[in-house]
Amino acid sequence: MKVKVGTFNLNNLFSRFNFQGELGASPHENLGGITLTFGEDAFRVRTFMGRLVREKDEAETLEIASRIKDVMDVDVLAVQEVEHIEILKQFNKEYLQNLYPHVVLVEGNDQRLIDVGILSKLPIGIIVSHQTAVHPDDPTRRVFSRDLLQVEILGNNGKKLFTLYNTHLKSHYVSAEEDEDEGTAKANSRRKRQAETIAAILSRMERPNSRFVLTGDMNDPPDSEFLAPMLTVDNRPLVNALENPAETRPAKKETQGQGPGPQSKAWTHRFNPPGPEFPQYELFDQIWVSQALADKFSNPMIDRRTRHSGNGSDHDPAWIELDL
Repeated sequence: MKVKVGTFNLNNLFSRFNFQGELGASPHENLGGITLTFGEDAFRVRTFMGRLVREKDEAETLEIASRIKDVMDVDVLAVQEVEHIEILKQFNKEYLQNLYPHVVLVEGNDQRLIDVGILSKLPIGIIVSHQTAVHPDDPTRRVFSRDLLQVEILGNNGKKLFTLYNTHLKSHYVSAEEDEDEGTAKANSRRKRQAETIAAILSRMERPNSRFVLTGDMNDPPDSEFLAPMLTVDNRPLVNALENPAETRPAKKETQGQGPGPQSKAWTHRFNPPGPEFPQYELFDQIWVSQALADKFSNPMIDRRTRHSGNGSDHDPAWIELDL
């Protein structure tokens, strides 16, 4: 049985308008339009850091849907940056034409309300959220910025095929109020603690011969020292399934003076820093498989963007095929 498994940061799949109002009597037909009357305290908007957070642009939503439906068409898709399960269900219904009958999302820890979720054509078994996990160095604070979502993927006969772990680790963002060096060090330290906690959870939840996949937006390249603790579980290294991927199309060339562009096909995120530095290409979106799946995956693929800023997302989606 072959199963395609992918990951995609959907880049702020939000539905942010929340208000109540009364529809008044329809005006004279020559005037056109309708009248909405809002009572006191009946209008509420959602903000983050003082700014109104808007729903995802329609054109960008159509773009990510097209990439999922027409290009990837995976059996199991791990997604990041989704506001809540209702918008994920709506996206699946209205933009993917119910491609995925099984939708999973558990509200996590993010202050911006972005969560991780799973879309699956295959049945779902046990669902576990590890959002309450803590690190021994800071036992009073939840370690995950979002969550580590654990989901059993079943065959149509109800037997477990493998377990999927989906996460979204601490970003590199440093607020304007923070010292840049200090903020960077704090973000890196938290990402390392998250990686250490993932290793501990995998060690506790999985047997030596278990079949599992760890995926998501790691916000660091695979060779990062801050991710290193995550990549060995009980002295058994995980396998980077995207080490040598193919691309759906060649990378868009950089404009003159912007450097040589990506030096390998193994990247999903492009960052153009201010100043004279060249754009940086990194494999932030990763798929790691356990030793039991090391010889059972093939056809690693990344759907390459056509614009430097991205097509509907600033991340490119990636997927592999498992022969189970």
